[in-house]
Amino acid sequence: MQVSMIGSAMALLFLIPAPVHGAPAPARQVQLEHLLTQDCGACHGPEGEGQPNWRDRGSDGLLPAPPHDPSGHTWHHPDAQLFAITKHGLAKLIDQPDYRTAMPVYDGVLSDDEIVAVLSWIKAQWPLEVQQRHDEINAQYRKSLPR
Repeated sequence: MQVSMIGSAMALLFLIPAPVHGAPAPARQVQLEHLLTQDCGACHGPEGEGQPNWRDRGSDGLLPAPPHDPSGHTWHHPDAQLFAITKHGLAKLIDQPDYRTAMPVYDGVLSDDEIVAVLSWIKAQWPLEVQQRHDEINAQYRKSLPR
């Protein structure tokens, strides 16, 4: 896993509400690498493989962490939705405040640029074909927005 790609991969996200102003400061870069390997990786796996049986609710009623690799559904969602889930949580995105998930909310923990960096790193791990399909999903999403 090449976590050092975070800064250079930031340009991969196109529909993020905040501008990207370059790589994080070196100290923050170390924190982001820790986030990817320890925090995100603790549930989603060090290679983004997700948890076993991620489509089935566990005994706690929660869905296990899905993979972020091509076998999962992360790439099925437009960038804006991935950003919103990461920043505000799925319950807010789907307007169901009682929805329970193990995914933490990162609003106030990570800046918008840092969320973009993490999502960009995930996207950079996908094969080119999956990245291209995800770009098409983003284009379809943009067309669906009111003008």
